[in-house]
Amino acid sequence: MTNVESAAVAGDEYNLRAILIADGTGAVVGSALGCPFPPAVYIGHPGWKAAGGRTTYSLASGVVIALLCFLGMFSLLGALLPLPAIVPILLYIGLLIGAQAFQEVPKVQAVAVVIALIPNIAAWATGLMDNALAAAGTTATALGEEALAGAGLVYHGMKLLGGGAILAGLVLGAIVAFLIEKRFFAAAAYSLAGAVLAFVGLIHAEHVGWNVGAQVALGYAFAAVLLVLFGLATRQRTTTSEPAAEVVPAERVREPSVDGATA
Repeated sequence: MTNVESAAVAGDEYNLRAILIADGTGAVVGSALGCPFPPAVYIGHPGWKAAGGRTTYSLASGVVIALLCFLGMFSLLGALLPLPAIVPILLYIGLLIGAQAFQEVPKVQAVAVVIALIPNIAAWATGLMDNALAAAGTTATALGEEALAGAGLVYHGMKLLGGGAILAGLVLGAIVAFLIEKRFFAAAAYSLAGAVLAFVGLIHAEHVGWNVGAQVALGYAFAAVLLVLFGLATRQRTTTSEPAAEVVPAERVREPSVDGATA
């Protein structure tokens, strides 16, 4: 859905319902044939469009990939093309997507885009730390939080912030976007949504369950209360600042004469 929206921003409108039906049908058919990978609209439409890719490019990509699958040549392709030769393509698409995120929103909302990225950066940093610890033959649990903190690594905080990074980024970005617009009630609604998601562990948690992230949920709920108070105060100030209706003295009121002229 986000990729279709990205394409729309780039100037190409597609029927979302038709695309979701095609993706779902492809996933069902593929799973019946033993494929564990569901199809999806590929990310980076603006980048492929800027590089000159059109409908024929997409069709040709599908045909080539299908042939490679049927002929079992992906292992050979992996041997011929090392991973470092493929990564720059993904980096190019990622840079274009990041640029579009800032270019297509009002300048004042750039802060919201940055806030939405922070949980994803935290999840990435946590993954790097886990990989480094695994390469050293240990884990964060084995070392302990104090040892990591002594080395300047805020591991627990990073892992908490990066839990459910995509959803967390959406919630935090929406809250900040509405705050910038001073739409406090809408920001409060997203804070309440964040509280519910954190409570069941869908964001800022390591696993999903009941009462998994109560402390984080309490923070979101407290923020929602404050935002509602700000909304009420803003509404009250707006109401009291409205100019009162002008009172016209009785002697200034002119009565129409019998012939229609003003007396």
